[in-house]
Amino acid sequence: MINFETKDMNLLYSILNLKLRDEFKDLDDLVNYYGKNKTEVLDKMEKAGYFYNKEENQFKRK
Repeated sequence: MINFETKDMNLLYSILNLKLRDEFKDLDDLVNYYGKNKTEVLDKMEKAGYFYNKEENQFKRK
């Protein structure tokens, strides 16, 4: 289980990209599986300096 609320942002970034690469076809699948709000995840990552690249299915640094 991913703890979206308390993870170190660098660790969360790495885990999300690992899950997107190995287990989920896109961010929608990932957030639905974990029961999270996509907008909240995107906002949290954006505040930490990351954006979701849909074509590459991964988060990247701004």
